[in-house]
Amino acid sequence: MTSLEKTGAIRSLIPARLDRLPWAPFHTRLVVALGVAWILDGLEITIASSVSETLTKPEALGLTSAAVGATASVYLAGEVVGALVFGNLSDRLGRRNLFMITLGVYLVGSGLTAFTMGNGPGWVIYFFATRFIAGMGIGGEYAAINSAIDELIPARYRGRVDIAVNGTYWAGAILGTIGALVALNAFDDSLKWRIGFLLGPVLGLVILLVRRNLPESPRWQVMNGREEAAEASITYIEEEVRKGGKPLPDVDATKAIELQPTTEIGYVALLRVLFREMPTRAILGASLMITQSFLYNAIFFTYSLVLGKFFHVPEGVIPLYFIAFAVGNFVGPLALGHLFDTVGRRKMIAGTYGISGVLLVITAFLFNAGALTALTQTIAWCVIFFFASAGASAAYLTVSEIFPLEVRAKAIAVFFAIAQCFGAIAPLIYGALIGDGSQPYLLFIGYVMGAIIMIAGGAVAWFLGVDAEGKALEDIVSPLAARRSGVTRAPGAGSPTGGTTINTREPED
Repeated sequence: MTSLEKTGAIRSLIPARLDRLPWAPFHTRLVVALGVAWILDGLEITIASSVSETLTKPEALGLTSAAVGATASVYLAGEVVGALVFGNLSDRLGRRNLFMITLGVYLVGSGLTAFTMGNGPGWVIYFFATRFIAGMGIGGEYAAINSAIDELIPARYRGRVDIAVNGTYWAGAILGTIGALVALNAFDDSLKWRIGFLLGPVLGLVILLVRRNLPESPRWQVMNGREEAAEASITYIEEEVRKGGKPLPDVDATKAIELQPTTEIGYVALLRVLFREMPTRAILGASLMITQSFLYNAIFFTYSLVLGKFFHVPEGVIPLYFIAFAVGNFVGPLALGHLFDTVGRRKMIAGTYGISGVLLVITAFLFNAGALTALTQTIAWCVIFFFASAGASAAYLTVSEIFPLEVRAKAIAVFFAIAQCFGAIAPLIYGALIGDGSQPYLLFIGYVMGAIIMIAGGAVAWFLGVDAEGKALEDIVSPLAARRSGVTRAPGAGSPTGGTTINTREPED
């Protein structure tokens, strides 16, 4: 009996086989099928915001303004709960199982919202419950999808792909705005809000069919001791790449890793791993997520108030300004994403956070001096968030690649929940600073505060950032299964499914 058989360890080259693959139509299909999660979130939030006034009309639901306002909080709470619940299940049951379930949960929740029939106490509870369910689905998507993308995309493309996918939230926001404008003009008040809430489920249903053909993450399978299933998944992926006309490079046998599958790790154990064993990475992840969430929620949820109260933009025209704002946010990750793989994660994250903060300070002074119009203010936001959006997307990338695979989805969920809780405070603060629009210097103070917070996040990235560009996930941080196997790195050779290499080095702390 070999030493591997005695210990129950697994030797595998699956991570190396995934990372050496050339880009192929399979990867494009994967990104489209999984990346829709952010489009749906942007679409959902924008639709809900756009039809909020309609929901207060008697011919629609006749809800009170307080009830309509509370739906955003309910949806946000659903996202947090969904991320934590489904993040845990994703680490336990697999990425594919969960990205099918979470999309299904969203479809049910948002679809049922469209069939709210009244404003009595029972129907109000029903309305809140469906918004909570829809939020749970989207929150679960964040954890399961980021994990799947990072584990399936080759290392040299991982940064730009993850950042671009996260940035598609704003494509959803643009679609939501256009869809709301069409619905508001084409249907009466009794139908327009229902049509709006059905847009996301229609798109999601199509994507659900595409996702059915995606494989499970072979990395997750092999780390959980499912060798045969992992081999079947990686073979399927390699065959799909071959069908795309791309030759497969040879596998570097020295990159084999030896693993001993671990037991399930709950949230209490996870927090111990994060904050006791990897404190600087935990601080990095929390700082990046909190700072970007605060800035985004501060500006995003109050931009219409600023345009209306300070620049006197008519309510019906504000969506057009928002489209321009969203375009800047969408283009930034697409244009800058490849630099996170070439220039490097640490430099680019620190740079995008810092540049957006400095630009916000300049804009704040111009705003306080009365030198801006609604148009120039929107242009300033577009430029600021061209950089901030890339940085914010990189925050999600960071928390999904710097922690061990066995707890990756839960780690994303924890930092997402922390960020959302801090982000929820921002609209309250900035709404109070805006007031009736008679004291612009108060908002000036708020803008400077937001800029300082963003610059601080960039500073943390500069000093604590991880140079993860082009590296295999297992080289950024060893899986818990590898660290517990007690094997040291040694040269070796083997077949495409074997070898003798392991990385037990913990590259930080």
